[in-house]
Amino acid sequence: MNITPELVEHIADLSRLELEAEEKRDMTAELERIVAYMAVLDKLDTEGVEPMSHVFPVKNVLREDEVEPSQDRAELLAGSPVPDREAFLVPKAVE
Repeated sequence: MNITPELVEHIADLSRLELEAEEKRDMTAELERIVAYMAVLDKLDTEGVEPMSHVFPVKNVLREDEVEPSQDRAELLAGSPVPDREAFLVPKAVE
C-alpha cells in the first residue's frame, strides 16, 4: 500500500489533528513502516494457531450473582426532605 500525502491528510482530518508539513512527512514515513511490517506479519504461517483475545490467560474475577431481597422502599425514602412513595423529589436543575 502506498501512503500518499493525501491519505495522511485524510487520516489527520478523521483524527481531528492539524499537522505541519514536517509532521505530515514524518507521519507518511511512519505509516509506510507500519504497513511494511504488516506485510511481514502477513507472511507468517499461522496454520493451526488458535486465535486469542489476550496474550495472558484471563479468568473471571467477578463473584457469582446471588438473588437477595432489596431494601424496603419506604425505609429508604423515609429520610427524604419531600415525602413521596416512589422516588426522591429534587428541585429542577435544568430548564
